[in-house]
Amino acid sequence: MRAQGHYGPELRDVLPAIAGLGLTVAGVAVALAWLYRAHGAGSAVAGVALLAAVTLLVTRWRRAAVRRRGGIYTPAELMTLDELGLAVAAERMLRRDGWDVISMPDAGRPRLYARDRGGRRLDVGFRPADGRRTDDAPPAAAPTLRETHPPGLDDLVRVVVSQGAYSRTDELWAARQGRVHLVDGRRLRQWAAGASLDALGLPG
Repeated sequence: MRAQGHYGPELRDVLPAIAGLGLTVAGVAVALAWLYRAHGAGSAVAGVALLAAVTLLVTRWRRAAVRRRGGIYTPAELMTLDELGLAVAAERMLRRDGWDVISMPDAGRPRLYARDRGGRRLDVGFRPADGRRTDDAPPAAAPTLRETHPPGLDDLVRVVVSQGAYSRTDELWAARQGRVHLVDGRRLRQWAAGASLDALGLPG
């Protein structure tokens, strides 16, 4: 069972964590006892209240961190992400949805390749929310999504992710290219909340 990964950790594996927890509890108890003796019951109560507040904040922070690692982000969290942070979030969301993801930056800009169990392939690029372009040019992220793919990758779906909005011209450009999926800020928030790319209209 252990070889198959179905057997839990042994005592020696968890002993350091148990010892650390015990030392922490003992240290807190000693500190509260010292506060009580040195400054009275009021200080001890204040110490307990402070400890409870810190514990609550740490617990919330850890839960949020675990949630983000699982590929779930709130709209407020998305707003704080730069282009690199958005790429990390997109990678986590793809993995959450069952895609195998490889990060392959292109010319210093983040870029992801992904494949699902059905053999579909994605080429994911990112467009700054304030990206500007001329009316006859493709979206700003398009230079990172090359027009010519290696042989055998004609079924590659290109995904362009932005926290901003796409213009009508952008959408027309994507429609002319074929197999291009634009993820704007609204779709990004839905994706980050748990919706899959398929639910957001990803070409099959």
